Amino acid sequence: MSKLRRIAVAALMTTALMPMVEASTALAAKTSLTMGMVLEPPHLDPTAGAPAAIDEVVYSNLFEGLTRIGSKGEVLPGLAERWDVSEDGKTYTFHLRKGVKFHDGTDFDASDVKFSFDRARAEESTNAQKGLFAGIENIETVDPATVKITLKSAAGSFLFNLGWGDAVIVAPESAEGNKAKPIGTGPFKFGNWVKGASVDLVRNDAYWGDKVSLEKATFRFISDPAAALSSMLAGDVDAFANFPAPESIPQLKADPRFKVVVGSTEGETILTTNNTKPPFNDVRVRRAIAHAIDRQAIIDGAMFGLGTPIGTHFAPHHPAYVNLVDRYPLDLEGAKKLLAEAGHPDGFKATLKLPPPSYARRGGEIIAAQLRKIGIELEIIPVEWGVWVPEVFKGKDFDLTIVSHTEPQDIGIYGKEGYYFNYTSDAFNDVMAKMNSETDEAKRYGLMGEGQKIITEDAVNGYLFQLAKAGVWNAKINGLWENSPIQANDLTGVSWSD
Repeated sequence: MSKLRRIAVAALMTTALMPMVEASTALAAKTSLTMGMVLEPPHLDPTAGAPAAIDEVVYSNLFEGLTRIGSKGEVLPGLAERWDVSEDGKTYTFHLRKGVKFHDGTDFDASDVKFSFDRARAEESTNAQKGLFAGIENIETVDPATVKITLKSAAGSFLFNLGWGDAVIVAPESAEGNKAKPIGTGPFKFGNWVKGASVDLVRNDAYWGDKVSLEKATFRFISDPAAALSSMLAGDVDAFANFPAPESIPQLKADPRFKVVVGSTEGETILTTNNTKPPFNDVRVRRAIAHAIDRQAIIDGAMFGLGTPIGTHFAPHHPAYVNLVDRYPLDLEGAKKLLAEAGHPDGFKATLKLPPPSYARRGGEIIAAQLRKIGIELEIIPVEWGVWVPEVFKGKDFDLTIVSHTEPQDIGIYGKEGYYFNYTSDAFNDVMAKMNSETDEAKRYGLMGEGQKIITEDAVNGYLFQLAKAGVWNAKINGLWENSPIQANDLTGVSWSD
């Protein structure tokens, strides 16, 4: 065969193979994911901030704890492969995984556990859940792979608490830089952060456990509901774990390109009240507001029917939940009577500061209209999270606000000294102290129920609804969580179908 003919044959074979190569490439499963999020985290250190958006990026993906919370709310092994508990329930001996490294190549061992928890419970700690560590009496590094933690008293929720994002393990070499360039032990590493736009994570090929399917994960921040819908329809975003435009759910359900999964969250959505600021320091005023709120109208108007009415600060799907929705039925005349008894027969004026989520902005408009019927005139003040956190949450400069508390089983915040809604109750604190030292599950649940009744009777806040988790994602994506038992977008089990 001549050289010229050989070249021609080779060219024909190459041309014939091209469609096959292209088809193979087209059928190959994707190895990247773009996840839409409504809120951008202020930083990326879950041990130094309260916003849920921090954990939604880094929990289980980048940072890990001794234990971790699974998709059903179960406690699973994390950096501790197993543990032993003493008969009195006060001493936990954790046996750590060996060969684990932080993303910068430094070794993980027992000294990192001691450093992390001592740092979290220190007097100068900025940990948003410092109370999780208050019950620790002593931390002993038995050897590099063994840590013994002794509690002041038995705590039935200790292993669950160690699965929170606030309890992840960090290294002394890198802890101070974790806000901007986080370094953990997880299956993803920090890639890049374009402020105001997105955060990239890349696969950690040196991970101690099973390698994740995704080579890259991008969290893109889109706060506008219309823009969120457009980004999904255009394919610019592959998934929203919490889709911010509930009015568009029927449209997306009808589109075969997408999967719509409505699950539950730990998000108690409340009309938060500044309990020490007049006139809200009068329980009669707070009860009047509770009687003026039509929860279902808020759910229908702001969330297009997605949400479960609540009468206390507890998730309805939890077995310890007490249904107190009927404690304050809609009663405008009764509400006006309570206001008159409190010295406000003509009502009063107040402010309502609303952060960006649609449940707050839309819900706030509805609540303002409802309270106007009993003479309470609310000035609505929209604020961004960059203002809400320092001004409302930290500075306590507010009358009313609306926010969804997404921490799991967080009724204990009502006993937290100096917490932003300024509530104090010796009766509640006594119940929580008993609950925290109780290891019998049934008794713990009973005490949780007592706590729920106390805060509802005191009308500490206006309890609105449990936030639904309206997940929307490409129909070829597998492994995203249906429910949110903890603040997380856990991507460790996510993959694409061919």
